[in-house]
Amino acid sequence: MHVLSNLFNTIQTALFPALEEQYNDTLTANEQRFIRVSELCAVERYIDQYTSNLMGRPKKERLSIALAFIAKAVYNFPTTKILIDYLKRNRMLRQLCGWEAKNLLPSESTFSRAFAEFALGALPSVIHQAMITTHYGNKLAGHISRDSTPIEAREKPAKYCKQEKIKHKRGRPKLDENRPPKEPTVLQSQPDKSLDENIAAIPVRCDIGVKKDSKGYKKTWTGYKLHADVIDGDIPISVIVSSASTHDSQVAIPLAQMSAQRVTNLYDLMDAAYDAAEIRAFSSRLNHTAIIDSNPRGGEKVAFDPAEKIRYNQRTSAERLMSNLKDNFGGSSVRVKGAKKVTAHLMFGIIAITAEQLFRLIS
Repeated sequence: MHVLSNLFNTIQTALFPALEEQYNDTLTANEQRFIRVSELCAVERYIDQYTSNLMGRPKKERLSIALAFIAKAVYNFPTTKILIDYLKRNRMLRQLCGWEAKNLLPSESTFSRAFAEFALGALPSVIHQAMITTHYGNKLAGHISRDSTPIEAREKPAKYCKQEKIKHKRGRPKLDENRPPKEPTVLQSQPDKSLDENIAAIPVRCDIGVKKDSKGYKKTWTGYKLHADVIDGDIPISVIVSSASTHDSQVAIPLAQMSAQRVTNLYDLMDAAYDAAEIRAFSSRLNHTAIIDSNPRGGEKVAFDPAEKIRYNQRTSAERLMSNLKDNFGGSSVRVKGAKKVTAHLMFGIIAITAEQLFRLIS
């Protein structure tokens, strides 16, 4: 956090006045936010693989385009076209991204091709992981709040092929009849697999999700679901995007594995959707204390003790993250198609939120 504090002081006391003097203009609040986020992201460290092109026409400057997509999240622009139009009108933001004149701005199709490259290489996810491990990795986190939120997409849901079920004879098997053993459930098999194996097994096709709201009414949507681990201070540390129909519990263990590689925490806070013996056992294996709301499943609901109830109230940090992402950082304006592009779009918003919340800790 000492490095982060020095960066914050440098931006506030040196960079802002220097830019205002250079351009003879006062920085707006959004321009200041963009500068802080882009400085903390350090995109230039991860952009090399997107700028080399030995054959054909040379690529446009990918660093400037990546910074422009960060600006799109900070300014909460719903489309790339609106972003480009704004860059043409706003000299300050255009030059902060790296284009001196408006005629140097790439076309919308070039922005689209660059975004596809960033999505394929998971650029925003790589940046986010580096931000967490560099600026928070050596700091103890008290609580991790785990939750998910629907992500509506403008694409058709994928068609699933029905698998033929193996029919067995009814009743008890004969003594000489050998039946294949039952396959382990997703939750039973995840603890023995690596993080990469578990993530690869998570479905990511666009489909239809169903979820009950706070009043008990069922809500359906077409698209995806974003799962996140959030630590104290409303800082997202791990994010996974899945199909809309994926149950929250099936992403809990991969999220826990991912978060354990990035930070050290004490408590895991989850709602009733995560109430499963396998999730509790895995949390204990990580030396965490799991505080999970009871799911009665037709039985009697187990109430928290007073201390657990106080700690469980901290779980609202995950809900605040989801609301912040959707209201202010592009989470409600997904215009791209495909899991990788949807993830990249959401992650540009996540890294903007992460930077702001990290700076808020020291400001």
